[in-house]
Amino acid sequence: MAQVFGPAVTLAVVTLATAVYAQAPAPVERVTFEQAIDRAVANNPSTAVAAAGILRAEGLLRQARAATLLQVDGNVTTTTLNTGVSFEDTVVSPRHQVTGSLTLDQPVIAAAAWARRAQAQDDRQVAELSAAEARRQIAVATADAYFSILTRLRVLDGDNRARDTARAHFDLATELEQQGTGSRLNALRAQQQLSTFERQIEFASLAVYLAQEALGVLLVANGPVDAAGEPSFVLPPDAAAPGGTTMDLAPVLLQSRPDLRLFSGQRQAAQRVLSDSSKDRWPSLNAVFVPQSIYPGQFFTASNSWRFLLQARVPVFDGGTREALKVQRQAAVDVAQANLTDALGRASSEVRAAREAVASGGRGLARAQAAADQAQQVVNIVNISFKAGAATNIEVIDAERSARDADTAVAVAEDILRRAQLDLLLALGRFP
Repeated sequence: MAQVFGPAVTLAVVTLATAVYAQAPAPVERVTFEQAIDRAVANNPSTAVAAAGILRAEGLLRQARAATLLQVDGNVTTTTLNTGVSFEDTVVSPRHQVTGSLTLDQPVIAAAAWARRAQAQDDRQVAELSAAEARRQIAVATADAYFSILTRLRVLDGDNRARDTARAHFDLATELEQQGTGSRLNALRAQQQLSTFERQIEFASLAVYLAQEALGVLLVANGPVDAAGEPSFVLPPDAAAPGGTTMDLAPVLLQSRPDLRLFSGQRQAAQRVLSDSSKDRWPSLNAVFVPQSIYPGQFFTASNSWRFLLQARVPVFDGGTREALKVQRQAAVDVAQANLTDALGRASSEVRAAREAVASGGRGLARAQAAADQAQQVVNIVNISFKAGAATNIEVIDAERSARDADTAVAVAEDILRRAQLDLLLALGRFP
């Protein structure tokens, strides 16, 4: 086949293949890192779910509060007898009678209800903390998608440069073959290298598109969304501080990290429920006032009357139900405390690890960039040497591959540093 088609035809085929190179759909929208985070937190369905959780907790709080306030119930009863009762032309029991009454019930002593009201307030606070943690998780997922786009664009850019270099090498190899100073083998090797880089561009383009689609889903957009530029991370002054012990970091992290505040709130809520267990044994007292009106009135009953009652309830024996509930509440406190202790230990470790990762990532990126610059210089020198006949075709191809690998290493190093900086902000509770 190589003898049937000449170098000019082969070059035309490569040019045509490049011209019809498939491109993924271009995103119609580009956002900055800050815009992506804000839109995701505002629009993502998980935010609506968290808001619904707060609303439900607010409803339960109002329900618990209502149980400690005045309750007013109205009652209307109509009574029809088969026959009325009369005595000496006086109606003793009318056949048709309407009775209306109001019941006003005010808890006077209601320790258990008061405890449930305070517990409902804790539950509402936990729901708010859960919503804050949900927003943080959405922001983290959005940042991950945004970083993926930047990294894959960087890889795609390196593949494009490698493809352009390979095409220049192929053009030179073809020209030397036409002049009779090169070989068909060199041209085919150069063409194979060009095809390889074009295949890698295809894969890299698809990877970019998929990452843009993922960002669009998080932003609740109608299509892929592209990253507009590099995020600007402002690390706090204590970001480079040496790692301390868990006890040193715990007070600060408890105030700054939403997930730790959530664990702490859950422990406090569980502890309150346990502490309120004794109130289940307290007596309760209700004041009840019942005005009543009857029409028509009976002979021996006043048409309008009222009653005032004091109703007391004293728990005496429940077969061990309250003790069983207390054991369950103690178990809930133990679980919440264990979760908080574990989360504090992990958070302190995350801070120390993130600080080391930022420092290491900065050094690694600098070395990767130096290696990429050196690899590109090698490509330039080898190409000049090949044109002058001082280097072989294999050396050119090897230099091109090394340069492409070095560009990919830079993209990876940039991503590592970028994510390390984000991890540090997350560990310190400074993001979002």
